[in-house]
Order: sequence, then structure tokens, then C-alpha cells
Amino acid sequence: MIINFMYFPLYNLLFLCLISLFPSVTQADNPNNPPQQILTAIFAGGCFWCVESDFDHVKGVLSTVSGYTGGDTVNPTYSEVTAGGTGHLEAVKVMYDDNIVSYETLLKVFWYSVDPTDDGGQFCDRGDSYKTAIFTRSKDQKKMAEVSKTALEATKILENPIVTKIEMAGPFYPAEDYHQDYYKKKPTRYQFYRFRCGRDGRIRDLWGNNAFWGMEK
Repeated sequence: MIINFMYFPLYNLLFLCLISLFPSVTQADNPNNPPQQILTAIFAGGCFWCVESDFDHVKGVLSTVSGYTGGDTVNPTYSEVTAGGTGHLEAVKVMYDDNIVSYETLLKVFWYSVDPTDDGGQFCDRGDSYKTAIFTRSKDQKKMAEVSKTALEATKILENPIVTKIEMAGPFYPAEDYHQDYYKKKPTRYQFYRFRCGRDGRIRDLWGNNAFWGMEK
């Protein structure tokens, strides 16, 4: 039998093309590339523009969505929530890879990015819709959040009691499109608002060297 070697390059090319159609197979077999374990956390920390920006700077966070939760009004609007009476808080849904960042770490990031002793809102934003809260999505999350809060209280770092509530999450309603990634869409306006509101200054005064812990700026 006579083999024509000039056709070998075609076979090689075909083989490479077939392999490229199945990248997930080689990735799954590679222990250095474990599959993503995508979980969700929900935090309310005042202005959701700021909370979204803060968590977007945490390694392992895949995406964030600003929205409303905690109340009874279905599909609330921004004006309805800020006017009061809906029971909703401005909040952020955080999707994260549990192989990279744990829920316990996200809790620590949350505490060190808000004023959990303020029962009237956050910084320059006043009213119930700007209060802090942790909305847990499972019994395990709720337990971890409660343990985290108790541990923080035990440190006696804060002069005033922590008023941040912890409760099981209900329906989450995404905010209007113009609120999503606002810090990216309107960076100048966002930075001016954040500075004028005194958020960063207050957090640094409250937490010292731990302020904005876990964020990659």
C-alpha cells in the first residue's frame, strides 16, 4: 500500500478543527481550571450606585445588578421607592464565583464599606430606602451573616450598636436601566456625588485601615 504523505497536513488541520469545537473538555480535565460555582448575595448599603461599584472591585465577583427588595410593592420604580411607603430598600444583587471568593468574605467587604450604625439611611441619603440590610438566600447564608454580625459586635470597634437587619430575601426587582453601572456610564457625576455625599470620608473615619477592605481599586 502506498501512502501519499502530501495529505497529512489536511488530516492534521481537520483534527485541530475538531478539537477546537470542544474546549470545555480540555478545561474540565485541567485541575487548575475548576468550573465556576456561581452563587448570589444581596446587600443593601445605601445608594446602589456606590454598592455596585464597590463590589465590582472585589476579585471573584462576576456581575452586579442594582435593584429594589425587602418590600411588598410589585415592580416598584425609583421614584416610588425613594418617596417611601413601598418597604423596599435600594439593594445590589451580587453574582460571585464561590471558588474564588466566599460568602464570608463578601460579608466582610460589606461591613467595611457601609455605616451599619446608621438607622436613618446612609451618609447624605436619608430615609428608609437607604438603610443597610443583608438579604440572605438560604439558611446557611443567614447563619453566616448572623455569625459575622455577632463577631463584629464583639470587637467593640464601633461606638454605637449595629442596626443592619438580616432577613431572608424576597423578590428582587432590577432598577431602571440608567441606574445599572452608573459609575461607568456617568463617571464624573458619580464621583462628584460620592464625594459630596461624604461616603468615603465617613467610612474611613469609622473603619480606619479596614475601610474598603477586600476591594481592588
